[in-house]
Amino acid sequence: MSSSGTSAITQNIRGRENKINITLSFRMAFKVASITDTVYHMEVCYESINMKIHTEDTTINISSLQKVASGEKKIKPDTASLLMAAMVNKPFDIALTAQGKVLWVKNLDKIIGGVFYNFQIPDTSKKELIKSRFIQSFGENAFRGSLEMGTAIFPNNAVAKNDKWTVNSGLSVPAKANVKTVYQLTDITADILQVHGEGVITTDAVAKSGDINGMPVVYNLNGGMMTDIKIDKKTGWINQVTLKQLIAGEVDIMDNPKMPGGMTIPMMFSAEVGITNK
Repeated sequence: MSSSGTSAITQNIRGRENKINITLSFRMAFKVASITDTVYHMEVCYESINMKIHTEDTTINISSLQKVASGEKKIKPDTASLLMAAMVNKPFDIALTAQGKVLWVKNLDKIIGGVFYNFQIPDTSKKELIKSRFIQSFGENAFRGSLEMGTAIFPNNAVAKNDKWTVNSGLSVPAKANVKTVYQLTDITADILQVHGEGVITTDAVAKSGDINGMPVVYNLNGGMMTDIKIDKKTGWINQVTLKQLIAGEVDIMDNPKMPGGMTIPMMFSAEVGITNK
């Protein structure tokens, strides 16, 4: 599976607009280890991970494939790229239902923990902070949510062209949120089933507060999502997914020693993602 997407985070802090653009692409391998009833037990691994982070005055390129040498001059890969490289080709396990729901993800957080254990970062507190953010972006909960955005789209019963059904799922990035999506089988060809989905995203009202630089935060975000999916008519596997998200609202930094009185930050998050089975 190959995925490529762009996202933008816009925040207004004390009247100044800060924008972060992120490009993320990765390639993964899935192997069906066994099938129990209607549950597929799979072995999964990253084959490559590439990310570009662009702010107003800085561009950071991160790649698991970053070359150690460029021409005659030796270049030491940055720490983030080394972390990405240490994650690839390390298998973890998932259980996926016939409806595309991820029952569990195992060993991915353990892999990330092992990667950080082997890296020498002198400042222990900084190391733990980077590790927690890495798990938040690439760990088991994040992986489950991002995978289900493209797989948890199947109805519980047989449907005909133009029929609609509803699927409830969740997100963990940029904040823990609930997603309610209405899907419709819009077209049937000789080889492909075409599905269109429109979803409503609301942050989880009972989720515990998050953390930004050691400060407690509460997210109050809402938005929408549009998805177009092509399914192989013969195998039932997904061939292609195109997804668009737009979420907006506020991030409340709670009163804390670092920021007495707290702060409310208007925020908008947008993303476009394309996934193929190649």
